[in-house]
Amino acid sequence: MFENILPTQADVLRHETNVEVLDVREAHEVAAGKIPNARHIPLGQLFARLNELDPDKTYIVVCHSGGRSALACEWLAERGFHVKNMVGGMMSWEGEVE
Repeated sequence: MFENILPTQADVLRHETNVEVLDVREAHEVAAGKIPNARHIPLGQLFARLNELDPDKTYIVVCHSGGRSALACEWLAERGFHVKNMVGGMMSWEGEVE
């Protein structure tokens, strides 16, 4: 099970120790801007790159509008990862981007 959080909550949580933003959008989407320090692993590569994630961290999962990130959260939560889905995705993000 995972929790849905608002972008404003994500903006606060991402600064906490042991929390990381995981962006599952495609490279061309990330090129338009991403949340600073977010780890980029496209959804299609997530399963093959699972070893890059730390099971002791909490991940705020982000995509364009919240659909792909919800799928990623469901899959990661089933495998024991601590995840939160940012509802509305980058379309709702009002914080800084890099």
